[in-house]
Amino acid sequence: MRVKRHSRSEGKARLNSRASPKSAHASRITHHAPAFTLIELILVMTILAIAVSFTAPALANFFRGRSIDYEARRLLALTRQGQSRAVSEGLPMELWFDPSSSTYGLEAEPSYETVDSRAITFPLDSQMQIEFPDQSNGAHFGTLGSVSSASPADSTHASNHPNLTKIRFLPDGSIAENSPQTLHVIGRDGMSIWLMLSRNRLNYEIRARNN
Repeated sequence: MRVKRHSRSEGKARLNSRASPKSAHASRITHHAPAFTLIELILVMTILAIAVSFTAPALANFFRGRSIDYEARRLLALTRQGQSRAVSEGLPMELWFDPSSSTYGLEAEPSYETVDSRAITFPLDSQMQIEFPDQSNGAHFGTLGSVSSASPADSTHASNHPNLTKIRFLPDGSIAENSPQTLHVIGRDGMSIWLMLSRNRLNYEIRARNN
C-alpha cells in the first residue's frame, strides 16, 4: 500500500510539472507591453508638425544658399577653364552670356576651325539672375528681372556671339580690357555672390556674399 501511495504522489508531481509550462506561457500572454492610444498618437503628430514648421524655413534658406554657391563656383570654374584653354590652344576664348535664352557658355573665337568641339553651354537657374554692374548700361539677364541688351559689339575681332556680354581670355592668359570686371549672381530671396577681377587683373575670384 505504501508503494501505491508513493506512485500516486509521483504521478501528481509529473502532471504538475507538465502543466507548469502551459501556465507560464499563459502568464506571458496576459502581460503584453502597453500600446499607444489615439490621443498619444495625435500628440506625437502635433509635436512633429510644430518641429517641421520651425525647421523648414532654415532648410529652405540653406538649400537656396547652396544653389547660389554652386552657380557662382561654376562661373568661376569656367573662367579658369577659359584661361587654361586660351593658353594651351593659343586661341582667344569667350565666356558669353545670352539674355534671350538665359544661357551662358564657353567657346573659342572663330579661327581656321569652323566648330569648337569643346564648346559648352549651361542654362541659368530659373531662380537666379546675373548682373554686370560695370557695363555701360548695367546689362543683366535672368528670369528674375527684365532683360537688357549687352554692351555694344566689339568689331576688332571675330565672334560667334556678337552683341552679347562676354569675358574674353587672350592667348597669353590675360583678360581683355572690355570684359566685365564684376559679375553679380542674385537669387530670388535677395541672397547674392560677387565675382570680381582680382587686383592684379589676372583672374576672377569670389569676393563676398550679401543677404
